[in-house]
Amino acid sequence: MSKQHIEQLLQTALVTLSQSGLISTELPQIQVDTTKDKQHGDFASNIAMILAKPLQRKPRDIAEILIKALPSSSYIAKVEIAGPGFINFYLTPDALYSVIAEICSAGDQYGQCDIGQGKRVMIEYVSANPTGPLHVGHGRHAAYGAVVADLLETVGYNVHREYYVNDAGRQMDILGASTWLRYLALCGETVTFPANGYKGDYVIDVARRLLAEHGQQFHLPAQTLFQDLPLDEPAGGDKEIYIDAIVAKAKELLGAVHYKIVFDMALNSILDDIRDDLAEFGVTYQNWFSEREFVQTDVVDRNLKTLKEKGLTYEREGALWFRSTDFGDEKDRVLVRSNGVRTYFANDFSYHINKFERGFDDAIDIFGADHHGYVPRIKAGMQARDIQPDQLTYLLVQFVTLYRNGQQIQMSTRSGSFVTLRELREEVGNDAARYFYVMRKCEQHVDFDLDLAKAQSNENPVYYIQYAYARICSVLRQLSEKSMTYQQTEGLQHLTQLTEPHELQLISTLGRYPTAIRSAAIQHEPHILTNYLRDLATDFHSYYNSHPFLVEESTLRNARLTLILAARQVLANGLKLVGVTAPERM
Repeated sequence: MSKQHIEQLLQTALVTLSQSGLISTELPQIQVDTTKDKQHGDFASNIAMILAKPLQRKPRDIAEILIKALPSSSYIAKVEIAGPGFINFYLTPDALYSVIAEICSAGDQYGQCDIGQGKRVMIEYVSANPTGPLHVGHGRHAAYGAVVADLLETVGYNVHREYYVNDAGRQMDILGASTWLRYLALCGETVTFPANGYKGDYVIDVARRLLAEHGQQFHLPAQTLFQDLPLDEPAGGDKEIYIDAIVAKAKELLGAVHYKIVFDMALNSILDDIRDDLAEFGVTYQNWFSEREFVQTDVVDRNLKTLKEKGLTYEREGALWFRSTDFGDEKDRVLVRSNGVRTYFANDFSYHINKFERGFDDAIDIFGADHHGYVPRIKAGMQARDIQPDQLTYLLVQFVTLYRNGQQIQMSTRSGSFVTLRELREEVGNDAARYFYVMRKCEQHVDFDLDLAKAQSNENPVYYIQYAYARICSVLRQLSEKSMTYQQTEGLQHLTQLTEPHELQLISTLGRYPTAIRSAAIQHEPHILTNYLRDLATDFHSYYNSHPFLVEESTLRNARLTLILAARQVLANGLKLVGVTAPERM
């Protein structure tokens, strides 16, 4: 029996007392926790203390009337008041063993609930600029976002997964120009590559494809490109000014039609690679939302018009500003520059408004930790459009550091000397990558030990958990080899024979699974689930090493097999949510 049963009992009691007039306040959220000391019962609730202030009554007095209003339950042996007003619940043996029957009945739906009540949630994650392949940092965003989305779905939310494709703007132009320069080099031109260009080998691969599909169509003498340009950084110039000059010259020399072909080749090649990489990693989306297509609609202009009509903008030095300080931001923000070009903030803020215009109740953004300062301005924009800031949740993910043989692997994205997500997956496998990425809080750095992730030992948490699942499968194979039989019905009827400390501990841990799922979902903390799975594996391995399962006495054998099969089901359910396979042999 899960703690949800006790929460339901308390909820029923509160409704009864409210309807009878004994409680005249808004009913609060009920919290039930597992007790640390079994002398104080199995579960405890502080609901009486929460109600004390609004009701202006002593917590123990409130606890007394709550206990009297509790519906009867065959799973509750007794209820006591402790300390300043805690309500402690002591379970019957039936309650302990009922969890096994519940798991057998629910199967892969065990742990699911409906606290989300179908609320529509948009979760945006990864959204990496399509200027290169995904690196190991993006992989953490992908794994974390995918697990958070699946957890929310498991507890009853209607989840929409979206990737915002930053396919417009300066960085994409730099990619297009970088691709053309590599193309010219392949055509035999001598090209000095810009300090601020994209240098990865993947750009050369795109250039080869461009040459293969279009031949020499975009070939121009390199001297026509490089003449009359400012100095680059190695020659004492400014690399930012230089790369912008390269982009402008590329657009001029190629012309709009040819430049678009080069640009689209680079964009689509890399975006297709990102899609494939994520799909192979078990990460999929309902929608890939194009920034370029979005800014060509009238949505942004309509949003800016609304801000103007509400008196929330002003002009200064030819630019249009948003009064974001009116909503708690540290300074006002530019919406339209003096040259008439809208800022990225204007477009991005409008995109967030668009999320709610599409009917979503809440939105979750999973961004890098370096986006911390960006949060207040977006929330200011939402408030300006009468959307509550708490409808948007920002989850900021810290960086990933790779270690091999105890040594940190150095990485630099712009220079191209980074480890891609695909390379990581090829080295350690999807399972280890998915698990290691989410076994820490998102705001904590991840030190990814490549050697540990590949180790077939108990120190590797992925191997340790999967081995528990495989061990249970091996017991079933031994059952067949020994010509023994298993009857679930008989096992369920004789669960009271499971009295060994290892058995009781394993049953107790199995009962914690729905709570772990709900906590991990609501708090957006997948590591709660990975920690739980580690605990469950530990309890099973201890049980496996201490007691035989395939005993001659059929009632005890069937009871023990029913217990470990329940453990196998929960392991499978949890591993699936993390995105890790459950192998039958290891």
